[in-house]
Amino acid sequence: MYRRINKVVAELLWLELICLVDWWAGVKIELYTDSETFQLMGKEHALFICNHRSDIDWLVGWVLAQRLDCLGSTLAIMKKAVKGLPVIGWSMWFSGYVFVERNWAKDESTLKSGFRQLEDFPFPFWLALFVEGTRFTESKLFAAQKYAASKGLPVPRNVLIPRTKGFVSAVSHMRSFVPAIYDCTVAVPKDQPPPTMLRILRGKSSVVKVHIRRHSMLELPETADGISQWCKDAFVTKDALLEKYLYKGSFSDLQKKDIGRPKKSLFVVICWLCLIVYGLVKFFQWSSLLSSLEGIAFLVIFLGLVTFLMHILIQSSESERSTPVNILTQDPREEQLLQK
Repeated sequence: MYRRINKVVAELLWLELICLVDWWAGVKIELYTDSETFQLMGKEHALFICNHRSDIDWLVGWVLAQRLDCLGSTLAIMKKAVKGLPVIGWSMWFSGYVFVERNWAKDESTLKSGFRQLEDFPFPFWLALFVEGTRFTESKLFAAQKYAASKGLPVPRNVLIPRTKGFVSAVSHMRSFVPAIYDCTVAVPKDQPPPTMLRILRGKSSVVKVHIRRHSMLELPETADGISQWCKDAFVTKDALLEKYLYKGSFSDLQKKDIGRPKKSLFVVICWLCLIVYGLVKFFQWSSLLSSLEGIAFLVIFLGLVTFLMHILIQSSESERSTPVNILTQDPREEQLLQK
């Protein structure tokens, strides 16, 4: 009952951000996948693995989930600091997101506990896992390329080297009740600016292209090493797919699926605005807040606090502020690049 109620409440909250994407900024999200996968999306449990290219990849996922009627049951494995973000972070915690500390000694038990809690989830959920461990930047790509070259690994050009411990744990514990893995690749056209939270708030449009391939859990190896190698191979394929996209401007032969732009988010936001305006009018009629300097000062402080909280949310979405991953390199200077 808690999960069903929370699903509705989370959707009512998250639809405000969907409205910003769809109706304020007009960000266009294009989905490319095969017809069979498209028919199953939103109707089955799935583990999402995705390249972490954009500052708002999580929001792109929310838009897709909203289109397929599972917005309130989207989950993700995220860094613990996100849990403290006002409103958004709290809602993720209430919804059952799994928060990790980037310390495997602590995170291993956290992940196992989080996966066990999903066994009896009452409706289809998506669990997103960004296996690169951090958001893509040119400096991190350079360090990953140097590391791959030194270890004789395939040198990436468009993705980072995946960190597979969390993925192995997810597959090992969820393969009995999660039937599929959605291999998601996000790309932004070369002639389009990458979307950011700040651009969305300023009403500036962008285009995001999403390519998804479905893999049955039965395809994956049984051993931990085999699962890990499968993930690494998937990112080699993903890197080649992105290279091909940058060269040809299209994702192989897959056709774009029509996911529309539902008016539900706009309707919900209008309802929220009417409710808030009505409440404020009644509140000011009841109180004498605007009739004294103390009341005016209170309002100024309150608006300043709201602005500060919005600033925190925007900063948390910037790639430059993403937490680095630890990759052992032969040159300490290369490791320092990942700290930027």
